[in-house]
Amino acid sequence: MSVQTGLVWHELYMWHDTGRAAGLMPPGLAVQPGEHFENEHTKRRLKNLLDVSGLSAELAQVAPRRATAAEILRVHTSAYHDRVAALAETGGAAGDFTPMGPGSYDIALLSAGGVLALAETVVEGRVRNGYALVRPPGHHAMPDTGMGFCIFSNAAIAGRALLDAHGLERIAFVDWDVHHGNGTEAAFYEEPRALTISVHQDRCFPPDTGAAADTGAGAGTGYNLNIPLPPGAGLGAYEACFDRVVIPALQRYRPEMIIVPSGFDGGAFDPLGRMMLYADGYRRLTRRLMAAADSLCGGRLMFCHEGGYSAPTVPYFGLAVLETLSGHDTGIADPFHEFMSNLGQQELQPHQEAVIAQAQSRVEAIR
Repeated sequence: MSVQTGLVWHELYMWHDTGRAAGLMPPGLAVQPGEHFENEHTKRRLKNLLDVSGLSAELAQVAPRRATAAEILRVHTSAYHDRVAALAETGGAAGDFTPMGPGSYDIALLSAGGVLALAETVVEGRVRNGYALVRPPGHHAMPDTGMGFCIFSNAAIAGRALLDAHGLERIAFVDWDVHHGNGTEAAFYEEPRALTISVHQDRCFPPDTGAAADTGAGAGTGYNLNIPLPPGAGLGAYEACFDRVVIPALQRYRPEMIIVPSGFDGGAFDPLGRMMLYADGYRRLTRRLMAAADSLCGGRLMFCHEGGYSAPTVPYFGLAVLETLSGHDTGIADPFHEFMSNLGQQELQPHQEAVIAQAQSRVEAIR
């Protein structure tokens, strides 16, 4: 295996049109229109930085494909799929805060299919790990509706394929997006073959999901782990969370592949989160996940892009992750490092420690 890290990308991902909005609110008589938060700029700028740095040339390019209806229906209802398909030419709304433009249905199939293609490439051993830089995102999409900019639940669809079509017996999700991964949680809430972990800002979005007490149901009881960190958490809280909760949970569960719904909206400048991560923080968390994957599942680790809405800073977060995955140092320094890393209370705080301790107490329930 000459190249260990794969990259999924397609120009059409940038053509998904979320329309005009005041951030995320639709324009109206008293709401001046502007740019929608979920636009193409952060993702395109990340790809541009990978190209300019020379890192793209060091990665195995994994071609995306369109997900089939059967693959979508492993997670979503046929009624929801058909409703979205009916908007293929006109656009519309797939659900709350989930606008679609003409062509968005087909691009959403390509987004889900890009994550599927990477999962297949990793599980077949053609690459060791990889990153699917896809759009639209997926981790909020519920079985019967879109939500929070997400049309199809990309990571969950890939996870179902690994379990149902590729013979894996256990997979794990580690969602570090600042918002709760409610769609992935819903897809596997009663499924013991998937460990779903979400590290998110408490009650950021959706405001009524992501509670620590939500641990799964039926045969899946104990296999859903939410860590709702308080707003203002910095690298100290995230490292403690990974060292004391996420990595021990993975070690107890022993997955055969780890999937990371990778949102970069935990960054210090993000307009839709109130956390304080920075590029080197994402690098450190990636190292922990790689070490866990190396010891548990032959290094099989894949990331799929979710949120992150600060166009100047997100590219450096993504570069840090992909440099770490691939082992290639581009020599490009994060220009925001000094400012972000010196923000007050980057260290673990007592009120954050209490949340982590509560989550830590639930790890022993994982078998």
